[in-house]
Amino acid sequence: MRAGSLDRAALALCAALAVTVVQPAPLAAQTPRDTGAIVLRAGRMFDSESGALLGRRDILVRNGAIVQVAEDLAIPANARVIDLRGFTVMPGLIDAHTHLLYLENPKGTLTSEGVKAVVEEGTALRALHGAARARTFLAAGITTVRDLGNAGRFGDVALRRAIQDGSLDGPRMFVSGPGLSPVGGQFPGLLPEHQAIAADEYRIIRNAQDAADAVRENITFGAQLIKIYSNNTPNPSALSSEEMRAIVETARVMGVRVAAHATSDAAVWRAAQAGVHSIEHGYQIADSTLALMKERGVALVPTDLDSVSAERYLRQAGTYSTENLRNFLRQATSLQDRLRRAIRAGVTIAAGSDNYIDMGTPQGESARRVYFAYHAAGMPAAQVLQAATFNNARLLGMEGRLGVIKAGALADIIAVEGDPLTDFNALERVRFVMKGGTIYAGAGARSSTSPEGNERPSHVMR
Repeated sequence: MRAGSLDRAALALCAALAVTVVQPAPLAAQTPRDTGAIVLRAGRMFDSESGALLGRRDILVRNGAIVQVAEDLAIPANARVIDLRGFTVMPGLIDAHTHLLYLENPKGTLTSEGVKAVVEEGTALRALHGAARARTFLAAGITTVRDLGNAGRFGDVALRRAIQDGSLDGPRMFVSGPGLSPVGGQFPGLLPEHQAIAADEYRIIRNAQDAADAVRENITFGAQLIKIYSNNTPNPSALSSEEMRAIVETARVMGVRVAAHATSDAAVWRAAQAGVHSIEHGYQIADSTLALMKERGVALVPTDLDSVSAERYLRQAGTYSTENLRNFLRQATSLQDRLRRAIRAGVTIAAGSDNYIDMGTPQGESARRVYFAYHAAGMPAAQVLQAATFNNARLLGMEGRLGVIKAGALADIIAVEGDPLTDFNALERVRFVMKGGTIYAGAGARSSTSPEGNERPSHVMR
């Protein structure tokens, strides 16, 4: 989560695109898994490794994985053929910073909304609400998320398992469990006698040994990665370098990665020195710190905000005016500058939205607006798409399995109307979503099956 009005605003992004053949419609609650052979006939295909847009490709999918990619495949007998020749086919998008079990009213405060989630909503109801939000990410073409805490007592683990076992439709989830934080978490102003509330949302760290124990606890209870707070803005405290080194070393032994919330240059520097894998937010980063991140192979996840999202936030908060929007965007130029400097320094950019503000619209589409923020900062379209696919897969330790369309990868594939390299708005026109070889939106019964292995084109997209 972010801190302060500007930081919290930058998380606001909401309004999900329903994906279907002709008319928008909600996704089914449960979609049966498809293990059969499917051939996707792509008109254009984005190669996330090279950042290039390739011509026509056929993609053979079976048992949830990509078997073969070629310009012209022989169609296996009894394979379904999905005609996507009018579209650009891409790897499923990945959001590297989400909070599916937390949604904040922009008119509230960080503490009041956080306490309400803990003591009124509760972990079970938060997981159910998270399930509904998860479906909007899938509809928006985001087939994988890295969910970083603010999920109560392992509610994120429960939601991940429900999606994994097919009880719910949603993106593939990589979850952290409670974030490891200094005293108070991100609940500023919480009285000392009520600190137990913060401890229900965060794993409060007391010393280096406790920090190592917390890593083991989170992994034991189902976390797949660790989220830490190098500083816990807007509270003034920070984890010590010794505590962060203990976390990183224990995580390394247990085979998991560490993501660090860090908003100031000092917090970023200490986290990078400790050996974390990614810096979340990094609002203030000096060039010398970026050089350290490059040297250590630490990725930056800029949870930035585009002008559309800024206006939505201000309107939802009841503070919109032309002047307020202009002031907000003027402040945002510093974030654009640090993103450009990070790219020049050779720091890997991983795309993450940190979307947790209730804008009165579904969250998946608004989370996708973070890609537009990067593009508005001058990041070329191909690099933005690489950040949302190839780079994020590497950050997850899933290189070659996610974020690419090639043999051996999981079949997470989407199609958009138009060419996103020349018309970036094409990302808002998602017309097909496949995750793990199962089609969740965009191709119904009108796809063809050829008993003899000869294609019978079916123009399922309109």
